[in-house]
Amino acid sequence: MLFKQQALLRQKLFILGSLAIGSVLYLVARVGTLDRLQPICPIESRLPPPEPEQIPLRTLQFKRGLLHELRKGNATKEQIRLHHLVQQLPRAIIIGVRKGGTRALLEMLNLHPAVVKASQEIHFFDNDQNYARGIDWYREKMPFSFPHQITIEKSPAYFITEEVPERIFKMNSSIKLLIIVREPTTRAVSDYTQVLEGKERKNKTYHKFEKLALDSNTCEVNTKYKAVRTSIYTKHLERWLKYFPVEQFHIVDGDRLIMDPLPELQLVERFLNLPSRISQYNLYFNATRGFYCLRFNIVFNKCLAGSKGRTHPEVDPSVVTKLQNFFHPFNQKFYQITGRTFKWP
Repeated sequence: MLFKQQALLRQKLFILGSLAIGSVLYLVARVGTLDRLQPICPIESRLPPPEPEQIPLRTLQFKRGLLHELRKGNATKEQIRLHHLVQQLPRAIIIGVRKGGTRALLEMLNLHPAVVKASQEIHFFDNDQNYARGIDWYREKMPFSFPHQITIEKSPAYFITEEVPERIFKMNSSIKLLIIVREPTTRAVSDYTQVLEGKERKNKTYHKFEKLALDSNTCEVNTKYKAVRTSIYTKHLERWLKYFPVEQFHIVDGDRLIMDPLPELQLVERFLNLPSRISQYNLYFNATRGFYCLRFNIVFNKCLAGSKGRTHPEVDPSVVTKLQNFFHPFNQKFYQITGRTFKWP
């Protein structure tokens, strides 16, 4: 019995040994065969595909790069020529109103890759000396841009200056005109606050708002006070309508632009016939500053200057009410002309 078990064990070991030797011989033969055979697919095809050539920078990124260098005067003429950059006359102008949010609107529109802004107020059409320098001087004040982009400038004095509508009409009768407005009494107080701060910086005294806004003889609203006159929006708009149809104007709600900017910006995109590109990603609320800041990309953010959002001085409530009553009929006419209604007192 023991002898049979030992014989069976030797037989199994022999079979296993034969299988092992056979496997080794097969592998040796297989390696030799592989050395002689061409691979089914070239080695290169099994490697990761080569990375494509660098994708040209998107317009938005390019504006933060080369166009920034152009503004600093660092870009070469060769760079300008190779990238087909030009200085274009504006196809849209933010014409006003002062203290309505013109700077905020311009900076927010600059988020759009098809928009390029003039950094400074040019004051071409409202300044006789600048206007006498001619349209080529004006063009040279514009930023470099790609031909498909829209150049926009803002000079809020345009809205209230009598000569400006005709001058802009002579340059471009089909130009798009943007007007950003706020509740008229609030705008007047904001206007006063800016002037007051300038006086205080120079250690100069200045009248209280109430004294300027009311005629001391009649105690009625003082229409000679510039801050009051600017807030009579319909009077100024009627002058513009002598040259441009109402369809070439877009009214922006400056109060809403501060609180909830995206819907207002989307309306402007539509007015300028631009594809919708500005999103909530580009706007974030800064609790410290108290208003929205801009996000161009993952590394570049921007907030408006610290001078924006000044605290207004307290104004006698009776004077506020008197001003609101004074502006009311002008506001109603403004709504009627523009087709846009605001919840102003």
